[in-house]
Amino acid sequence: MRSFRHRLLHPLVLVTAMTFVLSGCNSTAAPQEPQTPPSVETPTPPKNEEAKPKEETAPPSAETPKQEQPEQPQKAKPTETKPAEKPPAGQPPELSFPDIEVVGEPESVAVLVNKQRKLPENYQPNDLVFPNVPYLLPEKSEKRKMRKEAAGALEQLFAAAQADGVQLAGVSAYRSHAYQKALFNRYVKKDGVEKARTYSAVPGTSEHETGLAIDVSGKDGKCAATSCFAGTKEAKWLDENVEKFGFIIRYPEGKDAITGYIYEPWHLRYVGAEIAQEIGEKGITLEEYSGAVPVSTPTN
Repeated sequence: MRSFRHRLLHPLVLVTAMTFVLSGCNSTAAPQEPQTPPSVETPTPPKNEEAKPKEETAPPSAETPKQEQPEQPQKAKPTETKPAEKPPAGQPPELSFPDIEVVGEPESVAVLVNKQRKLPENYQPNDLVFPNVPYLLPEKSEKRKMRKEAAGALEQLFAAAQADGVQLAGVSAYRSHAYQKALFNRYVKKDGVEKARTYSAVPGTSEHETGLAIDVSGKDGKCAATSCFAGTKEAKWLDENVEKFGFIIRYPEGKDAITGYIYEPWHLRYVGAEIAQEIGEKGITLEEYSGAVPVSTPTN
């Protein structure tokens, strides 16, 4: 009997033990309260440094180049417009003469310059020299100059006259464009444009600007560049001999309707020996020789 009870209890104990073990295992499957993860302590920045968010720097890219502050373009200075220059007080305004033709070959010794034909603006010969002849005025001014070829011929003419007992002197040769302009403007101020054109050359139309013309007189200076010179022995000698040296009396007597100027026996113009000889033999003017015969109001 005891043995039977002992056998009966042994399995019971075993079952109880197993039950206990199993209940311990099942207890782990019971729901557990979620555990709070340990808090991560935010590092405190040092006292001397402010906690600033770190700026993200975008890597350089070809599509988004680095934005640089564009340079401010310099403001262009406004163009200063100078007011039109006014002539000095008392000087007439700039004059224009569109009816006057500009010559094509100003350097030619045969160039025709008159009231209808003018030299290019501000023309100046490039071979001006001082002829070795006496002048009435002592100073060696620009008005003594002539073109080199004409100056050499003038020296020969003066020497031949002296050999014949005739004493000549130069009065005025070259005039610059600026000088002629100032001279003409002075006459315009005094008498008006139309009146001034009857006795003075418009700038560019004066033969003196060519460097090929000269006014001469006797060495004593009597009747220099005036009508009384026509009755002097100097004027007579010139009329008979100038062609031999390449000169002509540019404004001969009785030709004022062609040349536009009254008789000026003192005004010599160099054209070269060949042309001078033909003009002298035919008794014509440079206008007639050139085939240009303007009719203009003669000077008074």
